[in-house]
Amino acid sequence: MSSIESPLDLIRLSISERVYVKLRSNRELRGVLHAYDQHLNMVLGQVEETVTSKEVDEETDEEIVKKSKREVDMLFVRGDVVILVSPPLKST
Repeated sequence: MSSIESPLDLIRLSISERVYVKLRSNRELRGVLHAYDQHLNMVLGQVEETVTSKEVDEETDEEIVKKSKREVDMLFVRGDVVILVSPPLKST
């Protein structure tokens, strides 16, 4: 069994697994982690990107939440935009 001694160990154990990555600008990614470095630059494959935007209807002052999704085969993510990385759920 692999031990976890630092936060990056958890990411190391997630190589070739599907991970969730929350980014700045209300962007979320779900994809297979292929590579990463100490700056949290990452290469993800089979990525589903979700972008959430909020607008205010001028007539009713209601907040309208819009989500747009796209799929990307391979994506490089700069570590300076990463807020959170969640490894896959493991069943014991």
